Amino acid sequence: MSTDASTGSSIVCSIAPMLSVRGGARAVEFYKSAFGAIEVFRMEDPSGSVVSRLSVDGAEFWLADESPEHGNFSPETLGGGTVRMILIVPDPDAMFAKALAAGAREVWPVKEEYGWRLGRIVDPFGHHWEIGHPLKPYEH
Repeated sequence: MSTDASTGSSIVCSIAPMLSVRGGARAVEFYKSAFGAIEVFRMEDPSGSVVSRLSVDGAEFWLADESPEHGNFSPETLGGGTVRMILIVPDPDAMFAKALAAGAREVWPVKEEYGWRLGRIVDPFGHHWEIGHPLKPYEH
């Protein structure tokens, strides 16, 4: 942790993904429905393009409408994504079912493999999510 000299506030290092999508407002509603996300922050320009920060039980990520002019492309434009999101939850079966009910598509079902209970979906915007949890506590 460090301190911002101009404000005196503490700054904690973190990494939060920013997902590029087509239809940012629809994406926000999908993530609310599928994962129980809470919208923490939102900017919307007059054309309807959205930048939003979402939280799923304290795990934050961002999304924004794609902007090819700035090099930000959605999986729909690219024909696939370049990353997978891993959503670690206490009950992967329930979260997986909730995501499917909200409009996600199953890539593979939740099962136990490689020390995890894990399944994979693709959301309506082309982003892949692995939903699960490790079967044993992490060893450091």
